[in-house]
Amino acid sequence: MKGYRITTLNEFIIRRQANIPYAKGELSRLLHHIGIAAKVVNKKVNKAGLVDVLGEAGNINIQGESQQKLDVFADMQFTAALRYSGECCGIASEENQEIITFDDDLAKDGNYIVCMDPLDGSSNIDVNVSIGTIFSIYRRISPRGEKAQLIDFLQEGNKQIAAGYIIYGSSTVMVYTTGQGVNGFTLDPSIGEFCLSHPNIMTPEIGAIYSLNEGNFSKFPEGVKKYVDYCKGEDKTTRRPYSSRYIGSLVADFHRNLLKGGIFIYPETSSAPNGKLRLIYECNPIAWIAEQAGGKASNGKQRILDLKPETLHQRTPFYTGALKMVEQAENFLNQ
Repeated sequence: MKGYRITTLNEFIIRRQANIPYAKGELSRLLHHIGIAAKVVNKKVNKAGLVDVLGEAGNINIQGESQQKLDVFADMQFTAALRYSGECCGIASEENQEIITFDDDLAKDGNYIVCMDPLDGSSNIDVNVSIGTIFSIYRRISPRGEKAQLIDFLQEGNKQIAAGYIIYGSSTVMVYTTGQGVNGFTLDPSIGEFCLSHPNIMTPEIGAIYSLNEGNFSKFPEGVKKYVDYCKGEDKTTRRPYSSRYIGSLVADFHRNLLKGGIFIYPETSSAPNGKLRLIYECNPIAWIAEQAGGKASNGKQRILDLKPETLHQRTPFYTGALKMVEQAENFLNQ
């Protein structure tokens, strides 16, 4: 019997490296270190009920949200991995008000900056619901050899050179793109490696799932309310009524819809007129993955990847998923 051919994450990254004209192994090493940090965080997540990492850490982050112990742990692990990669000169994290720059000479010569949400959906930790990590990589604008600057992080999403997420669920899966399609890797705990499990992911052009927090329905714009009513209406030609599925973790909701076909919506509301999700380290990486898989992402009026960030923690409404479903939602918003 022939053995099963396994392609590990590192093998895949190295193999694809030749297709990126400006990469000389630096990006590959950076992605490798992100993968290592993900394994460390995964170990801690899997033992969350057995070790002292459940509950609040007693701090409030820049978003005004109570930090969970695992939030702090994940932030430390990814920051350390990126610092010691030697390829990253600075990071922006949901957990920190300002950018973090690395001062040693090797890091200052690094060509990349990373924006990340170390632990998305952390309010779900204590009840054992899927959570994740989101990351986005850009080439720096500031001169190599100097400290990273804020301008390096305030780039449009269309300038990304790599983006991805890790979902810690029934299995741990890393999905990423470098602009050459989307691929997913499942962590095999028996060998401690991420292995290619979802090659060349393409999301359906139209699906049958809509995901949003309907508890906020009364605060939604009129166009969103009408789109939700449309989703609930019956029409066999458009596969309606759609199924409502909402986990409350961007990574988990998006991952399901990416594979099965659907739309994820986090609109502006009367209490949050700019939306809630952060443009730089949540919406931009997810939007690029959606587009690379044949989907779409917008703020309801404009392509997410074309938005120019003005601040580090800027928020935006977010509509992403199956191409025709996002376009239909935009039609209702613009009527």
